[in-house]
Amino acid sequence: MNRQSAKEWLIKAWHNLSGAKIFYDVNHYTDTTAVELHYAVEKMLKSIIVYQNRKIPKTHDLSKIHSYIMDMIDFDEAELELLDIISEYHIKETYPTFDRQMPSREEIKEVLDFSEKIFDDICKVLYIDRGEIVV
Repeated sequence: MNRQSAKEWLIKAWHNLSGAKIFYDVNHYTDTTAVELHYAVEKMLKSIIVYQNRKIPKTHDLSKIHSYIMDMIDFDEAELELLDIISEYHIKETYPTFDRQMPSREEIKEVLDFSEKIFDDICKVLYIDRGEIVV
């Protein structure tokens, strides 16, 4: 197991997640907040793959990444739907798309809460104290 590399991935994920929280709190653009949330969750999920000393898949699709780690962390149907929503942030919110509505603050709050839960769950699964990451 590669605890140190997983911890490094979680630190980077925390940077994205805490940035998203700051953006949300100051009512910053929800598209920018959404992209930060996507990167946070992607890095969190990939931290498990790194922990297992496996090759990281070259994808931003969170459901696909999750398929590599289902033995370590699983999600219910509603959570899987949220993973799909977050995956869409990578394309729809990173790049300009014609007539695209930004995510609502309510959606961002739901995703933010879910992302924080994922962070805590992964820290538990990997036996990494949150205090080692959040400084």
